[in-house]
Amino acid sequence: MFFVVNKYLIPKGFRGLTAFPFVFLKYRIDKKNAVLINHERIHLRQQIELLILPFFIWYFIEYFVRLLQFRSKNRAYRNISFEREAYTNESDLNYLKKRKFFSFWKYLFLNKI
Repeated sequence: MFFVVNKYLIPKGFRGLTAFPFVFLKYRIDKKNAVLINHERIHLRQQIELLILPFFIWYFIEYFVRLLQFRSKNRAYRNISFEREAYTNESDLNYLKKRKFFSFWKYLFLNKI
């Protein structure tokens, strides 16, 4: 994992973004934010499981499906299965040690936020 800090690469309203093997952060101080880094590490694991490119294809397809479903950019983003897994478990700093392969799958069909 490599950190890149640049406030211009991160979309408005976000503090981090992950594209294997890089974690892009808006602010240098966020390198010390254990919860944010854990969230981004969960995304790294998801990307590795799906061999990176399929992760991004799935991510954007699911985003557009959720956008049609919820008609809200924020709700669509928060209901992407990858984001639901990351947000649900970001505070559990041991999550990745016990996480099962393809764990994001169960978040695809859970009740929506």
